Amino acid sequence: MAYQALYRKYRPTCFEEVVGQQYIVQTLKNAIYQNRIAHAYLFCGPRGTGKTTIAKIFAKMLNCTDEQHKPCGECENCKMVLNGSHPDIIEIDAASNNGVDEVRNLIDKVKYAPLLGKYKVYIIDEVHMMTQSAFNALLKTIEEPPEHVIFIFATTEPNKVIPTIISRCQRYDFSSVSQNDIEKRLKVVCKQEQIEIEDEAISLIAKLANGGMRDSLSILDQCIAYSITNIKADDVRKIYGVLNVEDIGVLYRYLVEGKVDDLLNTLSRYASMGIDLQIFMKDFISLMKESVILDYSSNSTLVSDSHKEVINQYMNNSSVSYKLNVLNHLMDTYSKFVYASNILDYIETCLLTIISESNNVSVQNKDVNVQKPVLESYDTKKKVSEIKKDVQIEEEVVETATEIEYESDDVENVSRETFVEEPIKESNIILNDEYIIQLLVGANKQEKMKDMPKINNMDQYYFSLDYGKYANSLKNMKLMASSENYWIVVLNSDLAVKNVNDIQNNEGYEKFLNELLGTPKKIFAINTEQMNNSLVLFKKLQMNNALPVPAIVKAKQNDIHMNTNKTEDDLLKVFPNLELIDD
Repeated sequence: MAYQALYRKYRPTCFEEVVGQQYIVQTLKNAIYQNRIAHAYLFCGPRGTGKTTIAKIFAKMLNCTDEQHKPCGECENCKMVLNGSHPDIIEIDAASNNGVDEVRNLIDKVKYAPLLGKYKVYIIDEVHMMTQSAFNALLKTIEEPPEHVIFIFATTEPNKVIPTIISRCQRYDFSSVSQNDIEKRLKVVCKQEQIEIEDEAISLIAKLANGGMRDSLSILDQCIAYSITNIKADDVRKIYGVLNVEDIGVLYRYLVEGKVDDLLNTLSRYASMGIDLQIFMKDFISLMKESVILDYSSNSTLVSDSHKEVINQYMNNSSVSYKLNVLNHLMDTYSKFVYASNILDYIETCLLTIISESNNVSVQNKDVNVQKPVLESYDTKKKVSEIKKDVQIEEEVVETATEIEYESDDVENVSRETFVEEPIKESNIILNDEYIIQLLVGANKQEKMKDMPKINNMDQYYFSLDYGKYANSLKNMKLMASSENYWIVVLNSDLAVKNVNDIQNNEGYEKFLNELLGTPKKIFAINTEQMNNSLVLFKKLQMNNALPVPAIVKAKQNDIHMNTNKTEDDLLKVFPNLELIDD
C-alpha cells in the first residue's frame, strides 16, 4: 500500500478529534441535536484550520443512521463518507469548476432526492474562486434550495465572496490553531507513530506551522523523513533554516556592545547557510518581547525556562527603554519585508541604526560634537560615567534616592570652581543621566512650589480640542523639578516617556504650559529608573563638590499667544462688522 501523508492519515473523523474551533464544533453539534439545520453555511479562515474536515464530519453526522451517537462510524453511511464514496456528499473544487456552466449543471442535480442519506450535502471548496456570473446563477438556489439540500462553502478569502451570497449563509470564522493545541496533537501523533521527539522540536514545529494544524503535520512528516525515528530540535532547524535562541542572544550581545564587524559577519554567515531571515526576525522580536516581560515579572510563566536562561545570560545588562527601542526598530523593519529586494540589507541597516542611536560606537563621538561634562572631584578628575561606576546603585541606595527631595538651595552653596566651563548645548541633547543632572542643577524649588498648585487644574484640559492631547499625555506624571524654562517629569511607562518626548521634539509643550502656568516651558520626560539613577548620582557629585553647570534651555516664545482679548478676536472673526465698545 502506498504511503499516506500524516495529515491525511490523522484527519479527524469526529468532532472530538478536531483541534481547536471549540465554539464552531459545539454550535454545529447543537444544531443537529436540536434539528435546527440551516440550508447554507460559510466556513472561512486560514489554511489548515479544519474547514473542509469539519464540513465532512458535519455531513457525516447529518446522514448517520444512529440517532444516539452521531457519527457512529459503524453504519453504512458513515463508512461510505469515510472512504469518500457516499453519493449524497458531493465535494466540488471551485478553483476548477467556477463557471456558469458548472453551476447550471449543479442546479439541475439539486432537485433530485438523496440516494442513501437524509440530506444531499454540497461542499464547495475555495468558493471565492467562482466568477461573478457563477455566483449570480447560484443565488436563487442558495436562497430557496430543496429541503433535502445543504450547501457548505469553504474559503480562505471571504472578502472575495459577494455579499449577496454571504447574507444567505450562516458564517463561521475559523481561527488559527493555538501553539499549545498543535503541540498536544503532535505528541499524540508521534506516540502512535512510535517516533521519539524532543519537546523543543515539537514546540519549534508548532511555531513554524503558524496556526495551521495541517502544516504542522506536513512539517513533522518531513522531519521524520530526515531523522527517521529520533527527531531533535537541531534537525528541525537545519531543515527549515531556523536559528536557536542562544544564537540570537549572541547577536544581541554584539548589538549592545556595538561590535559591528562581529554582528555583520555572523549575519552574513547565517544568510549563506540558508537561514530563513524572516523567521529569524520573528524569533528575534519574540525573544526581545519575552525579555521585556521578564524585566517586569521575573517569575513569569509566559516565558519558557530555556528562553529564560538565554535572556539572563545575554540580555540582562540593558535597560527596558533600550529593549523597547530595539523592538520598535525590528518590528518596523519586519513590516517592510514585503517589498524588500534584499532582506539582509534591511536587517543590517536596522541593526546599524540601533547601534548609532545607542552611543555604543566610538565613531559616533567623532561625527557628533557632543560636549559632555567633565567633572573634577576633590582628589582626581573623573567623567560622570566613571563616577557612576563608583556609585554602585544597590537596592537600598535606590530606596533612599526615591525619598530625596531635590532642592536647588543646596547647589548654591557648592563651590563653582569644580564645574565645567561650558554646558551641553540644547541642539546636542541626549537625555542621559549626565544631562538630567545638569537640568537638576538649573532647576529650583521655588519654581516647583509655584507650579504644583496649577498642575491640579490640568484635568480641565483633558477634553479640550486645543490642549487635550498634551494634558492627557501628562495624566499620570510626577513633577520632579522645575525651572523658569522647563519641567522634568517622571512617568512609569517607557512608552509614555517616549510619547511625551516625541511631542516635545515635534510640537513642543510651550503653548500648553503657557495656558496652564502663564509661562511657556519645555518638558523633559524620564522613567522611574532614570530618576533613581540621576538622584543617586546627583548626591554623590554634590558630596564631592563636582556638580556641573546648569543646562541652557530656552523655551519657544513664538506661536505663544498671550492676547488677553482672545474672546473679542474670536467674535470679530465670526462677525467682522461688529463694533466693540469699552464699558
